[in-house]
Amino acid sequence: MYEISLSVTIPVFNEAENISPLTERLNTALAGWGKPVEIVFIDDGSTDRTLDLLKEAQARDPRIRIGHFRRNLGQTAAIAAGFRLARGEAVVTLDGDLQNDPAEIPRLAAMLKEWDVVCGVRVERRDGIVKRLSSRIANGFRNWATGDNIVDTGCTLKAFRRSCLERLELYNGMHRFLPTLLKMRGYRVTQVPVSHHPRLLGKTKYGTLGRLFKTLPDVWAVRWMKKNCIDFRNVFEVLEQADAQEIMGEYKVDR
Repeated sequence: MYEISLSVTIPVFNEAENISPLTERLNTALAGWGKPVEIVFIDDGSTDRTLDLLKEAQARDPRIRIGHFRRNLGQTAAIAAGFRLARGEAVVTLDGDLQNDPAEIPRLAAMLKEWDVVCGVRVERRDGIVKRLSSRIANGFRNWATGDNIVDTGCTLKAFRRSCLERLELYNGMHRFLPTLLKMRGYRVTQVPVSHHPRLLGKTKYGTLGRLFKTLPDVWAVRWMKKNCIDFRNVFEVLEQADAQEIMGEYKVDR
């Protein structure tokens, strides 16, 4: 059994303006959970006051844990570090810009009773037309290339059973393919609509075109992995010692 019921992991990079309102909304969202909770922030080498404000929030709330990169390593590294630090039976990820709604956390975590992974699908996205269009193109291309059906892989709001994340290795850019990678390992993945809000404070940290072009080689890497994945679950059986003795008994010869 896990001592912590739920871990909420949040990668942040230069989000000083959002730390205070985010922690307040997390407190409200998790007030009715009723079991031990931890909130894991991963500071991805911020150069503003993000780390200082996280430390102040931690002093007020002992549930907060902080991981800090001394330099910026990117979103995949921050998500992987959050998985490494998380101690909860359920692990929920969300962005630190308040476009993901913390109020969705309990609903997604509760769905892990029936599923191994729950992926949010942003409905009525509150982003600009260029970002929405590029995201739709990227998702369509990823699904075509990998043979998958993930509607909104760019939505950070996801819930995982802790067991899914054990021994999981991520490489730069691979956070976008988490549902596909986990489905390849035999885990049950579902998708649910979630709310989405406009960014009110701070600026987005990832350029639309740069992100789109960077994803291309990652898509072919995942396509290769999926094509060459070794999956013998349906044709493999283990003969334990008792089975072996029974088999030997059937062919015993009296001397």
